[in-house]
Amino acid sequence: MLLVACAAPTPQPNTPKPAASPTITIVPSAAPTSLPTALLATPTVAPTSVPTPKPAPPKITSNLTDGCATAYDENTDYFPEKVQIAYAANLKVEYFKNYKLVTISNPWRGAKEQFGYALVQCGTPAPKGLPAGISVIEVPIKRIIATSTTEVAALDRIGATDKIVALDSFTYVSNAKVRDMIKADKLKEVGAGPKINLEQVLTLKPDIVFAAGLGNPEYDTHPKLAEAKVNVGIDASYMEQSPLGRAEWSKYLALFLNLEGQATTAFNEVQGKYNATANKMKTASKRPTSLNGIPFKDIWSISGGQSYAAKFVIDAGGQHFWPDDTSTGSIPLKFEQVLVKAAKADYWLLNAFDKPADMKALFKIDPRFSNFAPAKTGNVWNFDKRVNENGGNDYYETGSANPHLILADLAKIFHPDLMKDHEFVFYRQLAK
Repeated sequence: MLLVACAAPTPQPNTPKPAASPTITIVPSAAPTSLPTALLATPTVAPTSVPTPKPAPPKITSNLTDGCATAYDENTDYFPEKVQIAYAANLKVEYFKNYKLVTISNPWRGAKEQFGYALVQCGTPAPKGLPAGISVIEVPIKRIIATSTTEVAALDRIGATDKIVALDSFTYVSNAKVRDMIKADKLKEVGAGPKINLEQVLTLKPDIVFAAGLGNPEYDTHPKLAEAKVNVGIDASYMEQSPLGRAEWSKYLALFLNLEGQATTAFNEVQGKYNATANKMKTASKRPTSLNGIPFKDIWSISGGQSYAAKFVIDAGGQHFWPDDTSTGSIPLKFEQVLVKAAKADYWLLNAFDKPADMKALFKIDPRFSNFAPAKTGNVWNFDKRVNENGGNDYYETGSANPHLILADLAKIFHPDLMKDHEFVFYRQLAK
């Protein structure tokens, strides 16, 4: 056995012995929510990082008119600018977060069907569970084919004539901007009805073709386009029986372009001027009587008592000869019936496609016209002051979207003393 001697302990200096550390007791008064930093142990593993919350999508303050949404958010209202329909009886629009539901309730006389559109903001998903028959179209659209000059006027009112790529015909259009586009070879003619040039339409790749419907396959444009999967926007503005109702259809076209803000501003201007003139005419001391129209093959189509034309006469401070009639179209009467009823009319508004230069030319059409009092006094007017070289009448084009101009003309005819500052736009008095 090996024995190892232990070394003697090294002597220590005679230093005082430190006092023992006092015992620390922590008595919390309540359960602590966290420990003091000094008592926390240093972690050996890095703590899990808290994910940074995604920033909220930017708030949209105006409709997207030039492009698509870049990041879809289901809580975002993509149409902060909206339209309200106040006068158009056949047009309805409902807004949802990323789409608008548009309904046309009476597309033509005797229609048993309606047309509906879901206009979806491009860059966002199409809604599910839509009613059958709803056409889904992404907006804003960029390429339009117009098949009526009234659509040209409505697009001009909202500043969107540059979206037109084709017309049914160049013949009757009066709009200066569009005529310049025609001269610059920027537009195409595609025709209308069943004979529309479908090959040309497909080549142009329009986002939509606006077209009126009559419910007659011999004339309607939309069935052939629908068969070819071309988007068609039914234009039923002509079915409205009030001037402001027809003008309000500019908002319909604006819905496809996301131009609700521009359409509201434009229509408010028209509405304000129209109502200002109508209210002014209510102060007139008398309401003159007005005969309208001209016979064709001995049948005189008189505007019904609740028609578009009758509304103009009444708002302009005149009297309609058949005020108790409730029809919204025309009343077919024989020449003798009209002569008995309206021979002593104060004014005669021809509203004729023919352009009689003077009273002599009018009497050549039918000598019996001389039996009406306005023909004797010279109070015969026609709406042909702005007719282009091809016979296109701007009354039907510009006047459709600007009824305040038509009303001001009529008000000046009936009450010139109340409209001294107005210059005639559409109406012309026939020379004796």
